[in-house]
Amino acid sequence: MKKLFYIHIYSLLALILFSACAKMGSPDGGWYDETPPKVIGASPADKATNVKTKNIKIYFDEFIKIEDAQNKVVVSPPQLEAAEIVGKGKYIDIKLLDSLKENTTYTIDFSDAISDNNEGNPLGNYTYSFSTGEVIDTMEVSGYVLESENLEPIKGILVGLYNNLSDTVFCKEPMLRVSRTDSRGHFVIKGIAPGSYRIYALQDADGDYVFNQKSEKIAFSHDIIVPSSRPDIRQDTTWVDSLHIKSIEQVPYTHFLPDDIVLRAFTETLTDRAFIKSERKEADHFTLYFTYGNEKLPEIKGLNFDANNAFVVESSEKKDTVTYWLKDTALVNQDTLRFDMTYLKTDSMGVLQNSTESLEVLSKDTYVKRMKRLEKEQEKWEKAQKKAKEKGEPYDSIRKPEPLIFNISAPSMLDPDKNIIFEFMKPLAKVDVSKIHLYAKHDTLWYRSPFAFDKLENRRYQLRGEWRPDIEYSLEIDSAAFQDIYGLVSIAQKKGFKVKSNDSYSSLFINISKYNGKQIIVQLLDGSDKVVKEVITNNGLAEFYYINPGTYYMRMIVDSNQNGKWDTGDYGKDLQPEAVYYYPESIECREKWDVNENWDPEERPLYLQKPGKVTKQKPDKEKKIKNQNAQRASKLGIQYIAK
Repeated sequence: MKKLFYIHIYSLLALILFSACAKMGSPDGGWYDETPPKVIGASPADKATNVKTKNIKIYFDEFIKIEDAQNKVVVSPPQLEAAEIVGKGKYIDIKLLDSLKENTTYTIDFSDAISDNNEGNPLGNYTYSFSTGEVIDTMEVSGYVLESENLEPIKGILVGLYNNLSDTVFCKEPMLRVSRTDSRGHFVIKGIAPGSYRIYALQDADGDYVFNQKSEKIAFSHDIIVPSSRPDIRQDTTWVDSLHIKSIEQVPYTHFLPDDIVLRAFTETLTDRAFIKSERKEADHFTLYFTYGNEKLPEIKGLNFDANNAFVVESSEKKDTVTYWLKDTALVNQDTLRFDMTYLKTDSMGVLQNSTESLEVLSKDTYVKRMKRLEKEQEKWEKAQKKAKEKGEPYDSIRKPEPLIFNISAPSMLDPDKNIIFEFMKPLAKVDVSKIHLYAKHDTLWYRSPFAFDKLENRRYQLRGEWRPDIEYSLEIDSAAFQDIYGLVSIAQKKGFKVKSNDSYSSLFINISKYNGKQIIVQLLDGSDKVVKEVITNNGLAEFYYINPGTYYMRMIVDSNQNGKWDTGDYGKDLQPEAVYYYPESIECREKWDVNENWDPEERPLYLQKPGKVTKQKPDKEKKIKNQNAQRASKLGIQYIAK
């Protein structure tokens, strides 16, 4: 009997142990733990007043973990010396390293960083607060931060309040209360005292909560924020699983306002001008790089060569990159070029002044390397000719010079509103337009077709024709039509293409009557948010022709300074970036269709405008309980009722 008693005891212990393992979700198929961790206490207590300690402990009913505390957990007021936040088993240990401010509410917003250690069940958005004075401030404000140029949600940018309403406080003092945006660009600033505030956003580069570097992304608003609240009702839905609703309840809550603040963030243009570097990847040219451009290009004074008339000079659109092509082949063969460069540089007072720097530019492709490469190419050519001669095949006794290589962008099916683009590897010394011929086929006969040949920028040219729908064209270029500065000439080329029929296209007409009389830029976008077509108009009507069938999206820029492009803001000049709006739906264009749309860009809030399919910053997947027990019950063919 005694032996049998012990056997029963051991069996019972084994059963208890097995059940405990099953509750933790072990691989044996037992039931999973689907209960999120619960806060069972804190020291000091949550919402405690007259707190003097900087060490806080928050206790839970089970083992927990904290995910990415550095980015997800926000302490407000902001801490210049980052707080130490560590998960330790069943509690979180928080050490505030900054001095505590008197009569101030502190909030520690954990967002969704806390979950249980076994199954990862999320606690949900959790905020702990205390006050160093007699009162806990409980007001909240919320909204969104978007990229001003394309309305992309900005993740992880700081948003802060000041009760000092001065325009200069953003550049002088740390933010009073802060939050950080989530993946939707959404923020909630908590623990606010009643009063009036100004709001800002800052991509803080140096951790001082002050805008002091022009490279920092910012947003500002002149609106005065006055927090308020009202009782309200929301609908809470509880799910059995991803398909079945357990219950829908009307839940009273405190609705904090404003909750629809929109900040349009931008980076100021870095106008300070300084020299960055020089580079000579190939022997025939070198490039100078600057932080900002200027219409007055640098002056070059050669120290070991004569710089007079030595270059063909090319500059980028913004004049911040300048390339010097060496016209003389003797200079190309000189591996080291020494010269003085005089250019306009921003001094410590922010004024452009002449500055001279001595530079030594070395070719990465040296003369010796090039000669060895040419020697190998010559040997290879000679072997090929000798082999051809031995076989009795045609061969050359003198090697022909390399031809001038260039690219022609001429698709086989051309849109009537596009042109043919020529791109050359080296600057041209000569263009003989008489050796360029364009023919159009009418019925069965070919006729000369008029065209113009224009230089676009640097080494890009454009051939413009009177393109007629459904007509075949032949572009024929004689040899020696082009010659570069090193004497290389082009060989004959021929390209055939056809202009597509009008029946292949759609047309789109957008009526934006609210902006009649203002200059706006309306852009038709593809599925990757890239501009396909662009119209500048001031009569409130945007007309797009020759649209290939497909799905498109649309963006509008209010061109306030009428320079034909979007411009960023400037905080020092109290200048907001130019306003941008998105048409909130996709636009389907089909062959032979005319699409007409009316659009009020201000009808929807900015944060609801950009269609999800062209939004690159996708929302993070929401942390949810996995409902593994429901899935297991379904497999076992039994009904599962969630607790």
